[in-house]
Amino acid sequence: MVHMIIVFPKKEVGVNIRNILNRNGLDAAGVCTTGAQALQCADTMDEGIVICGYRMKDMMYSELRECLPDTFEMLLISSTEKWSDGLEPGVLGLPMPLKVYDLLNSVEMLRQGIQRRRKKRREAAKNRSAEQKAVIAEAKALLMERNHMSEEEAHRYLQKSSMDSGTNMLETAQMVLTIMRDTV
Repeated sequence: MVHMIIVFPKKEVGVNIRNILNRNGLDAAGVCTTGAQALQCADTMDEGIVICGYRMKDMMYSELRECLPDTFEMLLISSTEKWSDGLEPGVLGLPMPLKVYDLLNSVEMLRQGIQRRRKKRREAAKNRSAEQKAVIAEAKALLMERNHMSEEEAHRYLQKSSMDSGTNMLETAQMVLTIMRDTV
């Protein structure tokens, strides 16, 4: 599932867009009126789509885009005059007045792009080198020894920590090794 955050200065506009998405089988994680609220919501997710207007109560769409992780896509809904000079990288523009068909197709296109990237990351994880596998195995062994975990529990711990921190499993294993070796 790809999470969606809707950000407009007028909450009614965001609620209307959320209702359109919900009626068409898409779930929006939240409706926000400020960029700060959207960033706070995005902090709880690994990836997603931000659907927003040109200006929020506290920032412009470009500032919000800069603060979002690269794993997020942005769909800007505004008049074409506002972005006729071009859009920021990672932003797709939809002109006003908004057509439901265009909104749904654009969201679906962004959603498929996120799913393709997710699949590539999974495939990359399967193709680890022997050195990378050794680092992960060493971290698991250390967790098993120090925390009295089974191999499966240590693996699950590394997976969950990896997802929670937004890093890949190799980086998480390296962090575990660094931290646990320093506490000897």
